[in-house]
Amino acid sequence: MSVLVIALIYHQGQAQQSKGTTMLKRMLEERNKEEGFTLIELLVVIIIIGILAAIAIPVFLNQRQNGWDAAVQSDLRNAATAQETYLTQAGIYSAEDVNDAGELGGVGFKYSGAENYDATTGATITVVADAGNTYCMEATSASGTIFQYSSPGGLVANDDAAYSACATPVVP
Repeated sequence: MSVLVIALIYHQGQAQQSKGTTMLKRMLEERNKEEGFTLIELLVVIIIIGILAAIAIPVFLNQRQNGWDAAVQSDLRNAATAQETYLTQAGIYSAEDVNDAGELGGVGFKYSGAENYDATTGATITVVADAGNTYCMEATSASGTIFQYSSPGGLVANDDAAYSACATPVVP
């Protein structure tokens, strides 16, 4: 009887082992059938990437324009400081257009990169002085915005290219 019990237990173990192996084989076969992504999943991912790009690109371009404007404004403020330094040394404001080798360059003025300025005018700050008593400086950033800095009025942005506060002498 003990041999019969052992044979029966052995037979049941074989059956359970073959069921487990069969189940494992079926699971592996099902897994191998599911390869890659569906077309719908790929389309959803592409749409999400497109939406993110549509949001990010204009923001990036706007930040570049803000950077150009900030650099030109900084140059005008630095040129104004150089004008005041030149005034203390020479007794009048410089009427010479600003450059690194000119009168204001001699008192420490340096331009930022030329890429910050409008391509047609280049890195140029135009100066209009009124008998050495006041001055007005003008520059155009790469974004097309015209900035003016005058001794009595400070820094002003001007989007109207036809109008220039520096075209006429500054009245104190």
